Amino acid sequence: MRGKLGSRTYYACLMPMSAIPNLFKFTDWTGFTPEDREQRVLNENRVPELRDYINENDEDYIFSSITASYKSEPVFDPAPSGNGLDGAIGVLKLKLGDELIINDGQHRCAGITAALKDNPAIGEHTISILLFPWESKERVQQMFSDLNRFVQKTSKSLDILYDKRDKISAATLASMDQVNVFRELTDKDSTSLKSKSTKLFTLAALYDANRELLKGREDDDLIANVQWLNEYWTVVAKHMPDWGKVLSGQKHAQDLRAEKIASHSTVLRALGGLGVELMKDANWRDRLASLELIDWSKKNPDWENVCMVANSVVSNRQARAATKAYIKSKLNMELSDAEKRSLERVEPHAEAA
Repeated sequence: MRGKLGSRTYYACLMPMSAIPNLFKFTDWTGFTPEDREQRVLNENRVPELRDYINENDEDYIFSSITASYKSEPVFDPAPSGNGLDGAIGVLKLKLGDELIINDGQHRCAGITAALKDNPAIGEHTISILLFPWESKERVQQMFSDLNRFVQKTSKSLDILYDKRDKISAATLASMDQVNVFRELTDKDSTSLKSKSTKLFTLAALYDANRELLKGREDDDLIANVQWLNEYWTVVAKHMPDWGKVLSGQKHAQDLRAEKIASHSTVLRALGGLGVELMKDANWRDRLASLELIDWSKKNPDWENVCMVANSVVSNRQARAATKAYIKSKLNMELSDAEKRSLERVEPHAEAA
């Protein structure tokens, strides 16, 4: 199809996947200065992910159009008139050996090329291509900028909500609907909560906590995993009175988040991580009762350099590991040598208390 954007004529066509390795030019921009490149350097780490996405979902994968530029002038033969499209549909002829410069979609093309090596059958599938005339390096750079400038990455929470293939996502969503505090107080859209949000948790934080809790069970039966999550978090919620106060309307979510770390993603993920070990103990429900004895206040000096630095809660790997170790110590769980070392910083505060 021939169309027009602004003052430029372009073409939209369907192309077999098998043509991509032969027609598209993959330029190695390594070593070029940014101003001399026509687009970003190919991130090789993304290629296996895209290859596996295609091969593992070869019946229902999906891609957006690839945008490319042609250097030699093509020949467009419009179909006979009378279809009401004024010659917009026809046959586009490119010179044999004419390589197409990728403006947007180089990682998709690289992923498709890699997938074809493992599964040649997908070469019969077709993908849409938008073709523009190549004018200059500056024009190509502008096209890359324009195509990517207004692309907004979806939030992690929304990705989890819409992803029907991820088993942990499916278990998280099913469990969330059955655990009252999560059903009512989880933001399913945002990755971080706004200051006036009436929620305590984000779906992204709950997913990360469940990923820890389901370690070793990722491929187990979905119903069994949902029951596992429900059982654990129901008991945890029972011994987190601050969560219950917000759920019952006795306390505002924004006040709790401002005063305490009880619902922070770092704590939620730590609870998920220790749950894997805790649930091996027949008395795990009784041990969780000690959660009520923990001072979750941000003013508690024990949290400094564990998951708080300069009065701000941090969520890096070190903070999550130290928080998990701290909670385990309060539940009288056995600590590893590494966990004991991470708690040496809080012992003086414990003695002072």
